[in-house]
Parts: sequence; structure tokens; C-alpha cells
Amino acid sequence: MAKKASVERNRKRERLAKRYAAKRDQLKAVARDQELPVEERFAAQLKLASLPRNSAPTRIRNRCEVTGRPRGFYRKLRMSRIALRQLASQGMIPGMVKSSW
Repeated sequence: MAKKASVERNRKRERLAKRYAAKRDQLKAVARDQELPVEERFAAQLKLASLPRNSAPTRIRNRCEVTGRPRGFYRKLRMSRIALRQLASQGMIPGMVKSSW
């Protein structure tokens, strides 16, 4: 089980990213637009830099929904390999059976 603080910190990042997503997209569009004057684009970059760092989506870490583990994460199932194996062994995941040959 991951530390509760790390999991909560990541949840906070997710909330911030969601809140600032529209503003970030708008500022990025202005900063990339080659038709606009350089001063206006630079001002947009400064505003983008003044937003909270944790509002950037790249700062969000994929974590297991069950244990909070940050490594060995399967995106499709939103859980770590260890939690997946335990739940599959218990028969909690439909259609998944332990392999044998």
C-alpha cells in the first residue's frame, strides 16, 4: 500500500489539471500561433508559466486504484500487476483465469 500522502497529492494534481485545462489550452494556442505578434505570444507564455505547476497534466502519475502503487500499472484496468494477480486469483475479475499448460 502506497503512502496516503502520495495518493492524495496525486489526486490534488488531477483536480488542478482538470480545473486549469481550458485556460492552459487557450494560452498554449496563443503562444503557438505564428500569426500573432511576438509580444503577445510571450505574454501568453508568461501567463502559462504563472499557473500552478501541479496543474500540468504531465505531473499526474498513474497509480493503482486498489493499492496506490505507482509502478507496474496497467492502463486498461487502472491497477498494478500485483493487485491484478491477486484479484484474478480470487476470481474477482470476469474472464480472467490463471494460465496453466
